[in-house]
Amino acid sequence: MAKRKLTKQQTTRIQRQQEQYQTTQTTQDAGDEQRGLVISHYGKTSLIENTQGQHIKCKVRQNLPSLVCGDHVIWQEIKNENKGIIVAVEDRHSELVRPDKDGRKRIIAANIDHILIVTSIKPELNEGLIDRYLAAAELTNIKPIIVFNKTDLLTNEERESYQHRLNLYQQIGYPIIYANCKQQHGLDDLVTCLNNKTSIFVGQSGVGKSSLVNTLLPEAQAETAEVSHATGKGQHTTTTARLYHLTGLTDLPDATGFIIDSPGIREFGLWKIKKEQLTDGFKEFHDYKEQCKFRNCMHTNEPGCAVQLAVKNNDISQQRLDSYYRILESLDN
Repeated sequence: MAKRKLTKQQTTRIQRQQEQYQTTQTTQDAGDEQRGLVISHYGKTSLIENTQGQHIKCKVRQNLPSLVCGDHVIWQEIKNENKGIIVAVEDRHSELVRPDKDGRKRIIAANIDHILIVTSIKPELNEGLIDRYLAAAELTNIKPIIVFNKTDLLTNEERESYQHRLNLYQQIGYPIIYANCKQQHGLDDLVTCLNNKTSIFVGQSGVGKSSLVNTLLPEAQAETAEVSHATGKGQHTTTTARLYHLTGLTDLPDATGFIIDSPGIREFGLWKIKKEQLTDGFKEFHDYKEQCKFRNCMHTNEPGCAVQLAVKNNDISQQRLDSYYRILESLDN
């Protein structure tokens, strides 16, 4: 007699029952609950750090949400094995989120205080990407800092040009740090911002996020690669976010905090932002939007728009308003 084939639904149900059985057996063999910090996450496995600073690979209990770098969790050690199981996740005070390629929610990291938007001359400075990161930071109450890296590659003329372009953000009120790893320029300012905070480095592939981590923390040994000569774009060497302790610095031995090195991207979308919310992502609009004639003004072609008037008076940059329009058009609602 031929063997009867299981339907997809039956296969899924059997697999779920097996996973639940394995989780129950694992929990029975587990030790006391203790706190931990997610250092990195790979599929169904997380690397966590316990309160003694040891790193342990842990499975994640099936009923938990997806974990990300920076999550604070409750876990149990599996007896007689050098691994554990995560049984609970603590509430997050912040999340950096973007849609994935299929439009689903992708959380990059959790419980972060600062977003360091790393830019450079290679690959070329991208103000549109900066504006999207700034909007995401404003909408999630995470402090953004712009880092212009690889300044050692600039000629005097190029330096003036990039400083002029970035001066726009400084006028709005965003901190700008000019840095390079070869001469270790700007690293003192960088450490001052990082101290006693949980910060994430974000930006395009190839701007030098991992190189900055390695310069600050040589023991991190984060993988790096040169920008492609053929395309002028970075190569994806960091494939998953990773958290590092900010300790052991020569110039600031008492420094504390965490650095999260994130994979490079070429585009950054805003997750589930309504069009009427987007003005909150542009901080220089705040003083003017309340003066608009219409309460629901989108600052496009409405009469009596105080934001458009501010642009005409050079109180708001036309470049930033145009960027706002591009992001507005990209939103679904």
